[in-house]
Amino acid sequence: MGIIPGILKEAYFLLNKMSPFLLFGFLFAGVLHIFLKTNTVSRHLGKSGFLPVVKASLFGIPLPLCSCSVIPAAMSLRKEGASRGAVLSFLISTPTTGVDSIFATYSLLGGLFTVYRIIASFVTGVLSGILANFLIKEQVSLPEGEAERCKLCSSGEKHVHSIPYKIKGVFSYAFGDLLKDSGMALLAGIVIGGAISYFLPESFIETYLSSGIKAMFAMLLVGIPMYVCATASIPIAAALILKGMNPGAAFVFLMAGPATNIVTMMVVAKNIGRKSLAIYLGSIIFSSIVLGLLLDRIYMYFYREDAIRLMIHYRAPLPCWVGTGASVILLALIAFNNVFFPCIVSET
Repeated sequence: MGIIPGILKEAYFLLNKMSPFLLFGFLFAGVLHIFLKTNTVSRHLGKSGFLPVVKASLFGIPLPLCSCSVIPAAMSLRKEGASRGAVLSFLISTPTTGVDSIFATYSLLGGLFTVYRIIASFVTGVLSGILANFLIKEQVSLPEGEAERCKLCSSGEKHVHSIPYKIKGVFSYAFGDLLKDSGMALLAGIVIGGAISYFLPESFIETYLSSGIKAMFAMLLVGIPMYVCATASIPIAAALILKGMNPGAAFVFLMAGPATNIVTMMVVAKNIGRKSLAIYLGSIIFSSIVLGLLLDRIYMYFYREDAIRLMIHYRAPLPCWVGTGASVILLALIAFNNVFFPCIVSET
């Protein structure tokens, strides 16, 4: 088999596993976007202390924002009076999860890994926020906010839309705006995962990156500077696990990769301060390593060594035709939003 067909075959395997869950996740993300009021979120995060940090992490977990798209949202919260701790907590928990990523994680890595990833995201976000509030003292004042503009029509006046119009908005955001922002990155992650499965010999992972602190620090060095969204990183982690990497080391990549990138670090340093950046990175590094080691212990205690690799290989919660059909729909939507629709707009 040639190189390109081999990579595409592995990528196709990953795509079919993930597509049904991705479509459902994108739909749920659209519901959150339309029905969750921005001013409500800001009001709950606009004070210093422990509770706003916890709320920020909880609010951030289901939101489908990557490590770049979360930046304007976090900076907006900061301008509206949110504390440094709440902003940092939001910055970490939001890009490391998201409803689409949660369902995609379940599709490839199973329920235990999915629940553990959600809890780890929450814990890391809260840890960062608490440290920021404790180490960086500030006076937080809540400015008077202007009226929130409607997400459907951008009007600032009080009005009501019909349910069918809101449903249209849900689908427009979920399978339009959101897929336009993340679709190509998602496909890139799947192709990279396919390439890893095809090229990387199992002996390399088993010898050099299978387990331990060395593998986890290697994943930190790879994940921290690069841009990879929470969903697009999943097939890469799954491919590494299939090649012999322990779940804990793959988990470190899933935490560090989506939570950080060079752009985010520069924005945090400029707008929140270098101390905040140090706390932000330190929390991610510390939590990733400690929680990665704990995850390996959990798998060693409850499962045999190759359990998660067998699960990825043979996991089939849905019929094959469902995965194939969902893949066709997902690819068509990504193509429309990233290829055909921009061409139509430019011609008009």
